Amino acid sequence: MKSKAQRRKTIKHRIRKSISGTQSKPRFSVFKSNKSIYAQLIDDTNGVTLASASSLNSKATGKIDQAKDVGKAIAELAKGKDISDVVFDRSGFIYHGRIKALADSARESGLKF
Repeated sequence: MKSKAQRRKTIKHRIRKSISGTQSKPRFSVFKSNKSIYAQLIDDTNGVTLASASSLNSKATGKIDQAKDVGKAIAELAKGKDISDVVFDRSGFIYHGRIKALADSARESGLKF
């Protein structure tokens, strides 16, 4: 039986086969650890990270609130680079809790995916 980390890695590889980011529509990649959450906008054609945000600098106390702050921050960075459409990559994480809060916050701040 596979562990939770091995199962997530398998799911991540399955997702990444079909998702790719470009300069005009980058991949919105999310990673969460036990303490923090990170988001990046990645151009896979050139192999470049266009923008990134994390909860390390957040003043919020709860994990959900930190995820919302990261969603707002990455959306503002995307607006500064004239990016409105992205491809969402949840990296094998289940779409609920912090991942959902981050995605909803980014959508409210103007990103389309």
